[in-house]
Amino acid sequence: MPTPPLHMRRAGFDPVPELSALRDGGVRLVDLPQGDRVWLVTRLADVRAVLGDPRRFGNSAHHVVPGAPALSEEELALVRPGNPLAFDPPEHTRLRRLVAGEFTGRRMRALEPWVHEVVRDRLDALERAGSPADVVAGFALPVPSLVICELLGVPYADRDAFQDRYTRFFDISLPPERRLAIALESRAYLAELADRARSAPGDDLLGALVRSDLREEEVVGLVDLLLLAGHETTANMLSLGMAVLLAHPDRRAALLAAPETAVEELLRWLTVVHTGVPRVVTAEVELGGRVLEPGDLVVCSLPAANRDPDLVADPDELDLAREAGSHVAFGHGVHHCLGAPLARMEMRVAFTALLTRFPGLRVVSPELRFRDEQVVYGLEELLVAW
Repeated sequence: MPTPPLHMRRAGFDPVPELSALRDGGVRLVDLPQGDRVWLVTRLADVRAVLGDPRRFGNSAHHVVPGAPALSEEELALVRPGNPLAFDPPEHTRLRRLVAGEFTGRRMRALEPWVHEVVRDRLDALERAGSPADVVAGFALPVPSLVICELLGVPYADRDAFQDRYTRFFDISLPPERRLAIALESRAYLAELADRARSAPGDDLLGALVRSDLREEEVVGLVDLLLLAGHETTANMLSLGMAVLLAHPDRRAALLAAPETAVEELLRWLTVVHTGVPRVVTAEVELGGRVLEPGDLVVCSLPAANRDPDLVADPDELDLAREAGSHVAFGHGVHHCLGAPLARMEMRVAFTALLTRFPGLRVVSPELRFRDEQVVYGLEELLVAW
């Protein structure tokens, strides 16, 4: 198995010590296994400076997936349209504005009772299946998938297929041509759904998008990103979070006492997204004591930034009762995760319901197997008993 790039390396739940050492030394040049040489940014202030300034740190269109080789012009033309992560303002603003209304605080409050129903149904199914059970397959994956599929208007029955495609697409050990073929499979599937929606648009987000002035490939790209972001990140936070919560009884009590506070600290401490989309320097700039030149690639380590002592005291400690500060688990600046309010609400509801339904829940996995080759960090499975 090839060694992941430095910004993707973990030691269990923690970033590897090398990332902390880099953070103490500022911005550093590192070589990625795929051949690119990039500036790796690990300090919180520097990460915010990069992600908050799209004029000096612009979008690197050819590096849409962190840790993967650069895309060719042909590949780029196939996977870029409609993806807000592949653009900076004003094009980014145009795409984001079309779906922003689905993720407001008001919309989340209206949606929360239904999320409670989804969670309750999955817990019923988990209980019927009996102990022991895999929390990843039986709960962490289906809950966010059900929610985002309903919001978008994507058939939940197709969940296993698109989930498998996304898992393989984000596996950086696969050859780039294979990953491109997977991306095209996904787009072909969504293009078919969009065609059906045009003939009878529903009240869901897909129906709204096909009624908009977006081009067909833009509708497909936007839905593709929302479908991915809507289940992949939250599912991995749920599985990793449960493993952490069940490791110590006091953590379970802390979450039930103040779920919102605990979820923020879990987001900071776990940070399942290794990095945002790589940025490219557009003009000579000083960062972290180094001078970066136009055309240089920049990769921000979000887990390292969230363990910066400038964010919280004792950052390597998990303290579910403290305020986690302005962490960057959802990114920063114009590319801050659009679905953050939905993810927060789903985690708060899901963690609380699972721990309340099964007060004696405990981990029985012989060992935790982490998804080391994935762009979004997580667990392969988490066996629990009650």
